[in-house]
This record gives sequence, structure tokens and C-alpha cells, in this order.
Amino acid sequence: MDSNTHIRVGVMRGGRGHEYEVSLKTGGSVLEHLPSKYKGYDILITKDGTWHLEGVPVTAAELANRIDVVWNALHGEYGEDGKVQRDLSALAIPFTGSGVYASAIAMNKLLSKDHLKKAPFKIPLSVMVRRDEDMNKRTMELFRSFPQPCIIKPISGGSSVGVSIACSFHELLAALKEGLETADAVLVEEYIKGREATVGVIDAYRGAEHYVLPVIEIRVPKQYDFFNYEAKYSEETDHVCPGNFTKEEKQALEKAAQFAHQTLGLKHYSRSDFIVSPRGIYFLEANTLPGLTSVSLFPKALKVVGANLSEFIDHVLTRALRRE
Repeated sequence: MDSNTHIRVGVMRGGRGHEYEVSLKTGGSVLEHLPSKYKGYDILITKDGTWHLEGVPVTAAELANRIDVVWNALHGEYGEDGKVQRDLSALAIPFTGSGVYASAIAMNKLLSKDHLKKAPFKIPLSVMVRRDEDMNKRTMELFRSFPQPCIIKPISGGSSVGVSIACSFHELLAALKEGLETADAVLVEEYIKGREATVGVIDAYRGAEHYVLPVIEIRVPKQYDFFNYEAKYSEETDHVCPGNFTKEEKQALEKAAQFAHQTLGLKHYSRSDFIVSPRGIYFLEANTLPGLTSVSLFPKALKVVGANLSEFIDHVLTRALRRE
């Protein structure tokens, strides 16, 4: 194919959030696996928010005439919260992944849970704590009235950055203070003990409106209390795909992931995380831009169904270019 007829794909990676390094790897993986009909352009957003195209600083507006479509490989803040989606939409640049509104809802753990109230799965109890509250008083209230142990999460974020478990008053106070150093609000959530599972969904794939990938079981090494940032990117964590769940559990998880994807209005692809406990299946969060690194879960599920990353990338880019 003549180089002039290549579809120009700007792969956006890096970003201003805590998941900068993971985003670099996801973007690098996309650039590496672009099918031959595409020409990849590296769009790096540095931690100070400066945009670069192939190493040269650019404004967002300058991209409009230099690329045909953006593959959004950003994770977390700015990349998944609707902000970069808003900027790209304003410039009429097609991009991969969910739109402005759906991204903002899914990124906010409290809002996403509110949207999923009528879901066919359970949702852990949770309360929000704001930075401007009296922390000692609030911690005492929570410790006396909220189920313990509990898990503390930034209200928005991914890769389990800033997430911790508290089993005592002092651990809860320390976790709240730590979480509120980088966020205006945190979520205190009921800790559900059980087996971790994650399920990917792809739009309009293999004849299905919402194609559900096989359930992955995440077996976290004993030295980690839960699937935290270190465990996620540790080669010690075992990912079993398809997961070792009963037929009924797998069907329920697949239905749950599809429900979350549709109800939150997600687009192109997503991955939802769950806990399978003796009390039932609990929804944790939806990932609007799952990682695509060599150790990421989404590519592993693709491999199990006989697909590869290049095929998946082509499928998503085709839909993005059609604005579907």
C-alpha cells in the first residue's frame, strides 16, 4: 500500500495522572500492533500536560489536520474522565473508547454505582468522604457505624492507585488522610472477601452487539491483601482464563459485564471487575480504557478466543473512523 494512503492514527499516551507509566506501555503496544494499513503517530502528553507529536510540542488544534483518528491509550485522570474526550470532540477528531458523558460517569465510582442500582448483581456499601470534613470526627463515625474492615479508594482513578484496606481506627484515619492528599474526595467501601474476576466486552464483534470475552479469574499472591497496583503489574499474580468458576457464576459474570457496559453507555470496549463471594457477585468498577500491555488482562482474554491485538485494534479503529 502506498504510504500516502495509510490511515493516520495518533496514539495518545502518557498523561497527567498517576498511571503515566502504564499508559506509556499501552500506547507502545498499540503502536507495535497497528495493522499495515495504518501509520502510527506517537502523541505523548507529558506530566505537565504538554502535547507532543512525534517528539515535537504541538497544540491540540494542530492535530486535526495531521491525523485521521486518535487511539486513546491514556489511563486515569484526563484520559478516562471525559476531559480529553471533550477536547477531541470539540476538534471533531474521531477517537477510540467511550464518549464524554459515559467516561465521566464510569470514572466516578459513586456516580457509576448510582447508575447501576437496578443491576443483576450486588454493589458494596459505600460512603463518600470529602477533604473539607473534620477527619477525626468523620473517622470515628465511620469506624462505629460502617462495616469493618473497609477499603478506601479515590473517588476517581484506576490501576488501584491510592487504594488501601483499613482494619482499625488508626488505619482508617491514615488511609483517609493519604487518599485525600491527591483527591478532593474518597470512597469508603465495604470490603468483600471473595475471588476476583474481570470480564471484557467488545462492541459489534463476531456478530454480537456486545461480545463478551471469557471470564478471567485473578489469583493474587498471598503477600498482597488485594489486587492492588503492585499485584496488578507483578508477574507473580496468576490470571486464569477462562476462570475456574461454576457455569452459573460464569454466566452471571458475563451478564453483569454486558449490563454494566450497556447501562453506563460505554463504547467500543470495556472491562468490568467483580468479586465472587459466598454472598453473591459484587460489582467493583468498569474500566473504560483497559490496559493493553504485555501483562494486561484484556489481551489475554482476546488470545483465548483466538483473536489477536492487531485484529482487535483494527476493529476498534474502523468503528471510531465511522463514528460508531
